[in-house]
Amino acid sequence: MRVVVVGGGFGGLAAAVRLAKLGHDVALVERSATLGGALSAVTADGFSWDAGPTYTLLPAVVRDLFRKSGRPVERELELVPLDVVREHRFADGSSVRVPVGRAAQLAAFDELGPGLGRRWVDYVASYADDWDELRRTYLENPWDPAAPPALLGGRRMLHKRLRKAFKDERLRLVAGHPLVAEGHELRNVPAWLGVLSYVEQRFGAWTVEGGMHRLGTALAERLATRGVTAMTGTEARDLVLRDGRVVAVRTVSGDVEADAVVCAIDPRRLPALAPYVARTMPAIPPVVVHVGLSGEVPDLPHELVLHGDPTLVVRRNGPSTLTVHGRGKLSEDILRALARHRIDVRAQVVTRVDRSPRDQVELWGGSPMGVLWQGRGTVRRRLGPRTPVAGVYAAGAHATPGAGLPFVGLSAALVATEIGPA
Repeated sequence: MRVVVVGGGFGGLAAAVRLAKLGHDVALVERSATLGGALSAVTADGFSWDAGPTYTLLPAVVRDLFRKSGRPVERELELVPLDVVREHRFADGSSVRVPVGRAAQLAAFDELGPGLGRRWVDYVASYADDWDELRRTYLENPWDPAAPPALLGGRRMLHKRLRKAFKDERLRLVAGHPLVAEGHELRNVPAWLGVLSYVEQRFGAWTVEGGMHRLGTALAERLATRGVTAMTGTEARDLVLRDGRVVAVRTVSGDVEADAVVCAIDPRRLPALAPYVARTMPAIPPVVVHVGLSGEVPDLPHELVLHGDPTLVVRRNGPSTLTVHGRGKLSEDILRALARHRIDVRAQVVTRVDRSPRDQVELWGGSPMGVLWQGRGTVRRRLGPRTPVAGVYAAGAHATPGAGLPFVGLSAALVATEIGPA
Protein backbone atom coordinates (compact mmCIF):
# COMPACT_ATOMS: atom_id res chain seq x y z
CA MET A 1 0.00 0.00 0.00
CA ARG A 2 1.18 3.49 -0.84
CA VAL A 3 1.25 5.60 2.35
CA VAL A 4 2.08 9.30 2.40
CA VAL A 5 3.13 10.82 5.73
CA VAL A 6 2.64 14.59 5.99
CA GLY A 7 5.17 16.12 8.38
CA GLY A 8 8.79 15.35 9.16
CA GLY A 9 8.83 15.95 12.91
CA PHE A 10 9.20 13.14 15.43
CA GLY A 11 5.64 11.89 14.87
CA GLY A 12 6.00 11.79 11.10
CA LEU A 13 9.45 10.17 11.20
CA ALA A 14 8.30 7.54 13.69
CA ALA A 15 5.18 6.70 11.69
CA ALA A 16 7.11 6.53 8.41
CA VAL A 17 9.80 4.12 9.60
CA ARG A 18 7.27 1.87 11.36
CA LEU A 19 5.05 1.65 8.28
CA ALA A 20 8.00 1.05 5.96
CA LYS A 21 9.14 -1.83 8.17
CA LEU A 22 5.61 -3.26 7.86
CA GLY A 23 6.16 -3.43 4.11
CA HIS A 24 4.35 -0.33 2.88
CA ASP A 25 5.62 1.96 0.14
CA VAL A 26 6.09 5.15 2.16
CA ALA A 27 6.72 8.74 1.12
CA LEU A 28 7.18 11.59 3.59
CA VAL A 29 6.31 15.20 2.71
CA GLU A 30 7.97 17.97 4.75
CA ARG A 31 7.70 21.73 4.14
CA SER A 32 11.13 22.49 5.64
CA ALA A 33 14.45 21.80 3.98
CA THR A 34 15.44 19.49 6.85
CA LEU A 35 13.76 16.79 8.91
CA GLY A 36 13.23 16.57 12.65
CA GLY A 37 11.01 19.56 13.44
CA ALA A 38 11.45 20.52 17.09
CA LEU A 39 13.64 17.43 17.52
CA SER A 40 16.56 19.16 15.81
CA ALA A 41 19.56 21.30 16.66
CA VAL A 42 20.02 25.06 16.71
CA THR A 43 23.55 26.16 15.79
CA ALA A 44 25.22 29.57 15.91
CA ASP A 45 28.84 30.74 16.14
CA GLY A 46 30.13 27.26 16.97
CA PHE A 47 27.51 26.59 19.66
CA SER A 48 24.75 24.01 19.48
CA TRP A 49 21.49 23.55 21.41
CA ASP A 50 18.53 21.20 21.26
CA ALA A 51 15.78 23.15 19.52
CA GLY A 52 13.05 21.47 21.57
CA PRO A 53 13.06 18.75 24.23
CA THR A 54 16.29 17.93 26.06
CA TYR A 55 15.02 14.71 27.65
CA THR A 56 12.15 12.24 27.42
CA LEU A 57 10.03 10.10 29.70
CA LEU A 58 9.14 6.46 28.98
CA PRO A 59 12.35 5.38 27.22
CA ALA A 60 10.61 2.13 26.29
CA VAL A 61 8.75 4.10 23.60
CA VAL A 62 12.03 5.00 21.88
CA ARG A 63 13.41 1.48 22.31
CA ASP A 64 10.25 -0.04 20.83
CA LEU A 65 10.34 2.37 17.89
CA PHE A 66 13.88 1.44 16.94
CA ARG A 67 13.33 -2.27 17.50
CA LYS A 68 10.16 -2.26 15.37
CA SER A 69 11.83 -0.34 12.54
CA GLY A 70 15.24 -2.02 12.39
CA ARG A 71 18.30 -1.96 14.61
CA PRO A 72 17.97 -1.51 18.41
CA VAL A 73 18.51 2.04 19.62
CA GLU A 74 21.57 1.01 21.67
CA ARG A 75 23.47 0.38 18.44
CA GLU A 76 23.01 3.98 17.33
CA LEU A 77 22.39 6.15 20.40
CA GLU A 78 23.24 6.15 24.08
CA LEU A 79 20.21 6.73 26.29
CA VAL A 80 21.35 8.27 29.57
CA PRO A 81 19.15 8.32 32.70
CA LEU A 82 18.97 11.53 34.73
CA ASP A 83 19.35 11.18 38.49
CA VAL A 84 17.30 14.35 39.00
CA VAL A 85 14.30 15.04 36.77
CA ARG A 86 14.40 18.77 37.62
CA GLU A 87 15.00 21.24 40.43
CA HIS A 88 12.29 23.65 41.58
CA ARG A 89 13.11 26.95 43.27
CA PHE A 90 10.28 28.88 44.89
CA ALA A 91 9.60 32.55 45.64
CA ASP A 92 10.24 32.05 49.38
CA GLY A 93 13.82 30.92 48.69
CA SER A 94 13.21 27.22 49.30
CA SER A 95 13.96 24.55 46.71
CA VAL A 96 13.61 20.85 45.99
CA ARG A 97 15.41 18.57 43.58
CA VAL A 98 13.02 15.88 42.30
CA PRO A 99 14.92 12.61 41.89
CA VAL A 100 13.71 9.35 40.36
CA GLY A 101 12.11 6.70 42.57
CA ARG A 102 9.69 6.67 45.48
CA ALA A 103 12.21 6.47 48.33
CA ALA A 104 14.39 9.22 46.90
CA GLN A 105 11.40 11.51 46.38
CA LEU A 106 10.15 10.82 49.91
CA ALA A 107 13.49 11.99 51.31
CA ALA A 108 13.75 15.00 48.99
CA PHE A 109 10.32 16.39 49.84
CA ASP A 110 10.84 15.75 53.56
CA GLU A 111 13.81 18.11 53.31
CA LEU A 112 11.45 20.73 51.89
CA GLY A 113 9.23 20.39 54.96
CA PRO A 114 8.37 17.77 57.61
CA GLY A 115 5.67 15.43 56.37
CA LEU A 116 5.75 16.73 52.81
CA GLY A 117 7.53 13.61 51.59
CA ARG A 118 4.66 11.38 52.70
CA ARG A 119 2.07 13.72 51.17
CA TRP A 120 3.96 13.72 47.88
CA VAL A 121 4.50 9.97 47.52
CA ASP A 122 0.88 9.26 48.55
CA TYR A 123 -0.31 11.67 45.86
CA VAL A 124 1.87 10.02 43.21
CA ALA A 125 0.78 6.52 44.29
CA SER A 126 -2.87 7.53 43.86
CA TYR A 127 -2.28 7.50 40.09
CA ALA A 128 -1.13 3.86 39.86
CA ASP A 129 -4.54 2.52 38.80
CA ASP A 130 -5.06 5.46 36.42
CA TRP A 131 -1.76 4.68 34.72
CA ASP A 132 -2.68 1.03 34.25
CA GLU A 133 -6.04 1.96 32.71
CA LEU A 134 -4.56 4.64 30.44
CA ARG A 135 -1.83 2.33 29.24
CA ARG A 136 -4.24 -0.48 28.38
CA THR A 137 -7.14 1.48 26.93
CA TYR A 138 -5.68 4.67 25.49
CA LEU A 139 -1.91 4.79 25.12
CA GLU A 140 -1.02 1.36 23.75
CA ASN A 141 -4.19 0.43 21.87
CA PRO A 142 -6.35 2.41 19.41
CA TRP A 143 -9.42 3.86 21.06
CA ASP A 144 -12.91 4.86 19.92
CA PRO A 145 -13.85 8.47 20.83
CA ALA A 146 -17.51 7.44 20.66
CA ALA A 147 -16.93 4.99 23.54
CA PRO A 148 -13.96 6.34 25.53
CA PRO A 149 -12.52 4.69 28.63
CA ALA A 150 -14.40 5.76 31.75
CA LEU A 151 -11.34 7.52 33.14
CA LEU A 152 -11.23 9.98 30.23
CA GLY A 153 -14.78 11.13 30.90
CA GLY A 154 -14.15 12.27 34.47
CA ARG A 155 -15.34 15.78 35.28
CA ARG A 156 -12.70 16.60 37.88
CA MET A 157 -9.98 19.05 36.88
CA LEU A 158 -6.37 18.85 38.00
CA HIS A 159 -6.30 22.12 39.95
CA LYS A 160 -9.06 20.84 42.26
CA ARG A 161 -7.31 17.52 42.79
CA LEU A 162 -4.09 19.33 43.67
CA ARG A 163 -5.81 21.67 46.10
CA LYS A 164 -7.34 18.70 47.88
CA ALA A 165 -4.06 16.76 47.95
CA PHE A 166 -1.73 19.59 49.05
CA LYS A 167 -2.10 22.50 51.44
CA ASP A 168 1.46 23.53 50.59
CA GLU A 169 1.41 25.56 47.37
CA ARG A 170 4.94 24.47 46.51
CA LEU A 171 3.84 20.86 46.02
CA ARG A 172 1.01 22.03 43.79
CA LEU A 173 3.54 23.95 41.70
CA VAL A 174 5.75 20.87 41.33
CA ALA A 175 2.88 18.58 40.39
CA GLY A 176 1.35 20.98 37.89
CA HIS A 177 4.58 22.17 36.28
CA PRO A 178 4.81 19.72 33.31
CA LEU A 179 1.41 20.91 32.06
CA VAL A 180 1.89 24.59 32.88
CA ALA A 181 5.20 24.46 31.01
CA GLU A 182 3.27 23.38 27.89
CA GLY A 183 0.98 26.39 28.15
CA HIS A 184 -2.08 24.89 29.87
CA GLU A 185 -4.26 26.30 32.65
CA LEU A 186 -4.66 23.64 35.33
CA ARG A 187 -8.34 24.50 35.81
CA ASN A 188 -8.86 23.27 32.21
CA VAL A 189 -6.75 20.11 32.51
CA PRO A 190 -8.42 16.78 33.44
CA ALA A 191 -7.27 15.40 36.78
CA TRP A 192 -6.06 12.14 35.25
CA LEU A 193 -3.19 14.00 33.56
CA GLY A 194 -1.55 14.25 36.96
CA VAL A 195 -0.37 10.76 36.06
CA LEU A 196 2.74 12.47 34.67
CA SER A 197 4.10 12.64 38.23
CA TYR A 198 3.69 8.86 38.48
CA VAL A 199 5.46 8.33 35.15
CA GLU A 200 8.38 10.54 36.18
CA GLN A 201 8.78 8.79 39.53
CA ARG A 202 8.52 5.26 38.19
CA PHE A 203 10.30 5.47 34.82
CA GLY A 204 12.52 8.52 35.24
CA ALA A 205 13.78 11.00 32.68
CA TRP A 206 16.29 10.11 29.97
CA THR A 207 18.41 12.08 27.57
CA VAL A 208 20.61 11.17 24.59
CA GLU A 209 24.36 11.49 24.80
CA GLY A 210 25.28 14.42 22.55
CA GLY A 211 21.78 15.94 22.59
CA MET A 212 18.21 14.85 21.90
CA HIS A 213 18.50 16.17 18.35
CA ARG A 214 20.58 13.08 17.61
CA LEU A 215 17.39 11.05 17.97
CA GLY A 216 15.86 13.03 15.10
CA THR A 217 19.01 12.58 13.02
CA ALA A 218 19.02 8.82 13.61
CA LEU A 219 15.39 8.53 12.54
CA ALA A 220 16.02 10.65 9.44
CA GLU A 221 18.86 8.29 8.51
CA ARG A 222 16.58 5.32 9.11
CA LEU A 223 14.19 6.66 6.47
CA ALA A 224 16.81 5.91 3.85
CA THR A 225 17.55 2.50 5.34
CA ARG A 226 13.86 1.59 5.14
CA GLY A 227 13.48 2.97 1.60
CA VAL A 228 11.21 5.89 2.52
CA THR A 229 11.08 8.69 -0.04
CA ALA A 230 11.68 11.96 1.83
CA MET A 231 10.29 14.97 -0.03
CA THR A 232 11.75 17.93 1.87
CA GLY A 233 11.02 21.52 0.88
CA THR A 234 7.57 20.35 -0.21
CA GLU A 235 4.56 21.87 1.53
CA ALA A 236 1.32 19.90 1.70
CA ARG A 237 -1.64 22.12 0.80
CA ASP A 238 -4.56 19.71 1.22
CA LEU A 239 -5.84 16.18 0.79
CA VAL A 240 -7.42 15.03 -2.45
CA LEU A 241 -10.61 13.07 -1.81
CA ARG A 242 -12.68 10.90 -4.12
CA ASP A 243 -16.02 9.51 -2.94
CA GLY A 244 -15.11 10.51 0.60
CA ARG A 245 -11.77 8.67 0.60
CA VAL A 246 -8.27 10.08 0.32
CA VAL A 247 -6.48 9.39 -2.96
CA ALA A 248 -3.60 11.89 -2.86
CA VAL A 249 -1.87 14.70 -1.02
CA ARG A 250 -1.88 18.03 -2.83
CA THR A 251 1.49 19.76 -2.54
CA VAL A 252 3.10 22.86 -3.97
CA SER A 253 4.82 20.55 -6.46
CA GLY A 254 1.74 18.58 -7.51
CA ASP A 255 -0.37 15.70 -6.24
CA VAL A 256 1.26 12.72 -4.52
CA GLU A 257 -0.91 9.64 -4.91
CA ALA A 258 -1.77 7.72 -1.76
CA ASP A 259 -3.82 4.77 -0.59
CA ALA A 260 -3.52 6.09 2.95
CA VAL A 261 -2.27 9.33 4.51
CA VAL A 262 -0.84 10.02 7.96
CA CYS A 263 -1.30 13.62 9.08
CA ALA A 264 1.62 14.37 11.40
CA ILE A 265 1.16 18.14 11.38
CA ASP A 266 -1.43 20.49 12.84
CA PRO A 267 -4.56 19.34 10.95
CA ARG A 268 -5.69 22.97 10.67
CA ARG A 269 -3.19 23.29 7.84
CA LEU A 270 -5.13 20.81 5.70
CA PRO A 271 -8.57 22.17 4.68
CA ALA A 272 -10.02 18.66 4.37
CA LEU A 273 -9.32 18.04 8.08
CA ALA A 274 -9.65 21.54 9.51
CA PRO A 275 -13.45 21.39 10.08
CA TYR A 276 -13.02 18.37 12.36
CA VAL A 277 -10.69 20.27 14.73
CA ALA A 278 -12.43 23.65 14.58
CA ARG A 279 -13.26 23.50 18.30
CA THR A 280 -9.63 23.07 19.37
CA MET A 281 -6.87 25.63 19.86
CA PRO A 282 -3.08 25.23 19.81
CA ALA A 283 -1.11 25.55 23.05
CA ILE A 284 1.19 28.57 22.87
CA PRO A 285 4.94 27.84 23.12
CA PRO A 286 7.08 29.75 25.64
CA VAL A 287 9.56 32.49 24.83
CA VAL A 288 12.87 30.69 24.16
CA VAL A 289 16.42 32.02 24.33
CA HIS A 290 19.47 29.90 23.53
CA VAL A 291 22.77 31.34 24.82
CA GLY A 292 26.37 30.37 24.19
CA LEU A 293 28.72 31.42 26.97
CA SER A 294 32.39 32.06 27.46
CA GLY A 295 33.64 29.80 30.21
CA GLU A 296 31.51 27.18 31.92
CA VAL A 297 27.87 27.62 32.77
CA PRO A 298 26.80 27.88 36.41
CA ASP A 299 26.48 24.63 38.35
CA LEU A 300 22.88 23.80 37.48
CA PRO A 301 20.85 20.60 37.12
CA HIS A 302 19.73 19.42 33.69
CA GLU A 303 16.51 21.41 34.18
CA LEU A 304 15.81 24.17 36.70
CA VAL A 305 12.38 25.71 37.26
CA LEU A 306 12.30 29.20 38.80
CA HIS A 307 8.73 29.74 39.96
CA GLY A 308 7.18 33.20 39.93
CA ASP A 309 5.84 35.62 37.36
CA PRO A 310 7.44 35.13 34.97
CA THR A 311 8.27 31.48 35.48
CA LEU A 312 11.63 30.60 33.95
CA VAL A 313 12.88 27.15 32.96
CA VAL A 314 16.63 26.84 32.50
CA ARG A 315 18.00 23.85 30.59
CA ARG A 316 21.68 23.00 30.52
CA ASN A 317 22.59 21.78 27.02
CA GLY A 318 26.34 21.46 27.47
CA PRO A 319 29.37 22.85 29.30
CA SER A 320 28.92 26.32 27.77
CA THR A 321 25.32 26.46 26.56
CA LEU A 322 21.98 27.17 28.22
CA THR A 323 18.41 27.41 27.00
CA VAL A 324 15.92 29.56 28.91
CA HIS A 325 12.13 29.34 28.55
CA GLY A 326 9.88 32.07 29.86
CA ARG A 327 6.15 32.21 30.59
CA GLY A 328 4.13 34.97 32.22
CA LYS A 329 4.89 38.68 32.54
CA LEU A 330 8.10 39.00 30.57
CA SER A 331 8.40 42.78 30.71
CA GLU A 332 12.21 42.75 30.51
CA ASP A 333 14.92 40.81 28.73
CA ILE A 334 14.77 37.18 29.78
CA LEU A 335 18.44 37.11 30.85
CA ARG A 336 17.85 40.12 33.10
CA ALA A 337 14.87 38.28 34.60
CA LEU A 338 17.17 35.29 35.11
CA ALA A 339 19.74 37.50 36.86
CA ARG A 340 17.11 38.45 39.43
CA HIS A 341 17.26 34.80 40.51
CA ARG A 342 21.02 35.19 41.07
CA ILE A 343 21.92 33.37 37.86
CA ASP A 344 23.59 36.17 35.95
CA VAL A 345 25.31 35.04 32.75
CA ARG A 346 24.98 38.30 30.82
CA ALA A 347 28.69 39.10 30.94
CA GLN A 348 29.51 35.63 29.58
CA VAL A 349 27.22 35.72 26.54
CA VAL A 350 29.07 35.14 23.26
CA THR A 351 25.97 34.56 21.16
CA ARG A 352 22.24 34.14 21.61
CA VAL A 353 19.33 32.93 19.53
CA ASP A 354 15.91 34.33 20.45
CA ARG A 355 12.70 32.61 19.37
CA SER A 356 9.29 34.02 20.15
CA PRO A 357 6.20 31.80 20.25
CA ARG A 358 5.31 33.07 16.77
CA ASP A 359 8.81 32.27 15.50
CA GLN A 360 8.47 28.66 16.64
CA VAL A 361 5.02 28.18 15.14
CA GLU A 362 6.16 29.63 11.81
CA LEU A 363 9.38 27.60 11.80
CA TRP A 364 7.72 24.26 12.50
CA GLY A 365 4.34 24.91 10.90
CA GLY A 366 2.41 24.60 14.16
CA SER A 367 2.79 24.59 17.92
CA PRO A 368 5.15 21.89 19.23
CA MET A 369 2.98 21.94 22.39
CA GLY A 370 0.03 20.47 20.49
CA VAL A 371 -3.60 21.10 21.42
CA LEU A 372 -4.57 23.38 24.32
CA TRP A 373 -6.54 21.67 27.08
CA GLN A 374 -9.98 23.32 27.30
CA GLY A 375 -11.70 20.87 29.63
CA ARG A 376 -12.46 17.19 29.51
CA GLY A 377 -13.98 17.41 26.02
CA THR A 378 -10.60 18.19 24.47
CA VAL A 379 -9.59 14.53 24.51
CA ARG A 380 -12.39 13.75 22.02
CA ARG A 381 -11.79 16.75 19.79
CA ARG A 382 -8.27 15.75 18.79
CA LEU A 383 -7.86 13.38 15.86
CA GLY A 384 -6.06 10.08 15.96
CA PRO A 385 -5.20 7.44 15.36
CA ARG A 386 -8.19 7.38 12.96
CA THR A 387 -9.91 10.43 11.49
CA PRO A 388 -13.41 10.92 10.02
CA VAL A 389 -11.90 10.85 6.52
CA ALA A 390 -11.48 7.33 5.14
CA GLY A 391 -7.85 6.37 4.69
CA VAL A 392 -6.53 9.27 6.78
CA TYR A 393 -4.81 8.80 10.14
CA ALA A 394 -3.31 11.28 12.61
CA ALA A 395 -0.08 11.23 14.62
CA GLY A 396 2.08 13.86 16.29
CA ALA A 397 1.67 16.47 19.01
CA HIS A 398 -1.81 17.52 17.80
CA ALA A 399 -3.14 13.95 17.74
CA THR A 400 -4.04 11.32 20.31
CA PRO A 401 -2.56 10.90 22.91
CA GLY A 402 -0.96 14.37 22.89
CA ALA A 403 2.29 16.34 22.97
CA GLY A 404 5.64 15.32 24.43
CA LEU A 405 8.12 12.88 22.92
CA PRO A 406 6.81 9.68 24.54
CA PHE A 407 3.20 10.42 23.65
CA VAL A 408 4.02 11.50 20.11
CA GLY A 409 5.97 8.25 19.75
CA LEU A 410 2.94 6.33 21.01
CA SER A 411 0.73 8.13 18.48
CA ALA A 412 2.91 6.78 15.66
CA ALA A 413 2.68 3.27 17.11
CA LEU A 414 -1.12 3.55 17.27
CA VAL A 415 -1.27 4.59 13.61
CA ALA A 416 0.96 1.68 12.58
CA THR A 417 -1.32 -0.70 14.49
CA GLU A 418 -4.40 0.71 12.75
CA ILE A 419 -2.93 0.48 9.24
CA GLY A 420 -1.27 -2.87 9.87
CA PRO A 421 1.10 -4.85 7.65
CA ALA A 422 1.13 -4.40 3.89
